[in-house]
Amino acid sequence: MSTNEHLMTNYAPLPVCFEQGKGAVLRDNQGKEYLDALAGIAVCGLGHAHPAVTEAISKQAGKLLHTSNLYCIQRQQELADKLCAISGMDRVFFANSGAEANEAAIKLARLYGHQQGIDNPAIIVTDGSFHGRTMATLSATGNRKVQAGFEPLVQGFVRAPYNDIEAIRNIAQNSANIVAVLVEPAQGEGGINLPDSNYLNQLRELCDEHNWLMMLDEIQTGMARTGQWFAFQHNDIYPDVMTLAKGLANGVPIGACVARGKAAELFHPGNHGSTFGGNPLACAAASAVIDTIEQEQLVTRAAELGNYFFDKFSEQLADLDGVKEIRAFGLMIGIALDRDCTELVSQALAQGLLINVTAGSVVRLLPPLIMTNAQADQVIDTVSELIRSFLK
Repeated sequence: MSTNEHLMTNYAPLPVCFEQGKGAVLRDNQGKEYLDALAGIAVCGLGHAHPAVTEAISKQAGKLLHTSNLYCIQRQQELADKLCAISGMDRVFFANSGAEANEAAIKLARLYGHQQGIDNPAIIVTDGSFHGRTMATLSATGNRKVQAGFEPLVQGFVRAPYNDIEAIRNIAQNSANIVAVLVEPAQGEGGINLPDSNYLNQLRELCDEHNWLMMLDEIQTGMARTGQWFAFQHNDIYPDVMTLAKGLANGVPIGACVARGKAAELFHPGNHGSTFGGNPLACAAASAVIDTIEQEQLVTRAAELGNYFFDKFSEQLADLDGVKEIRAFGLMIGIALDRDCTELVSQALAQGLLINVTAGSVVRLLPPLIMTNAQADQVIDTVSELIRSFLK
């Protein structure tokens, strides 16, 4: 019997099964070791089997896993306090994934619109975005490949080009039912697309001018990945709503919809809920992640290591015509080539390195925050060699 005979075929996994990990290194069931420059797609920011997370999970598992949100969950309150302290936001709703966090944000926006007397509230979203695979988040996503076959899509989204503030101004002039903007501070799945440095500031001004909610999908950019706790902190602004998941609990499923001001007061009992969201186990893991990032000063480390990757790649790949651009936002690194390069993933795997290719032609690296400089050098040298050979 093949190992995937009873699994639905929506994945095409690479031919490797990992059994153990420590730090930035994984080991497969044949004993081969791999350097992980993807961190479970920006999930395992503290690497694998971090002692603080392991201890938090083990202790909590021996006490209490689940009671439901019918009752007070102390771990949930503790985590909400920590998230609000590091973000400057006011309230948190906990879910199980990024898609669920975005669903909560979309529901907040619609509830907000109805309270403003708007019968058909709409949310501005952008081309190239990725917000999830539920029907609402799929509809908000700016990628037809993800949506194909699942029509009819959910209504209530108006699309604009990413990093084009004039396009959003035009929508504002022609659409009276807009209630919110949902945007990623940097597009991860879209190819590490980085907006102009003042893009979020201009969005904030537009939202204030038109009484819209500014909603930031920080599912990939959050939890220190960009060299700040959250990407919006590079711009000295606050969103009304922010969504988190991925790196929040280092691999334990959790999502969070974090709100501020008027947006934080929209939900009332019965409006929204989750059976598993914010259970003691997930909250204990996430709380340990926040404590560890603070104690090990990994926000600063992510910024420094991201600059190191960018500088070294710029040196090693400067003379290659096929390299269109090197993009870095902390430890979100993209190397855009002039052709499809998906085959580099399997080539890197054969050399004991985990990378990703997104948008067809962008080598994407999302290293753990705890990666050493020596490990970073190994990633840089291997990726540069692979790209050089590929472009010959």
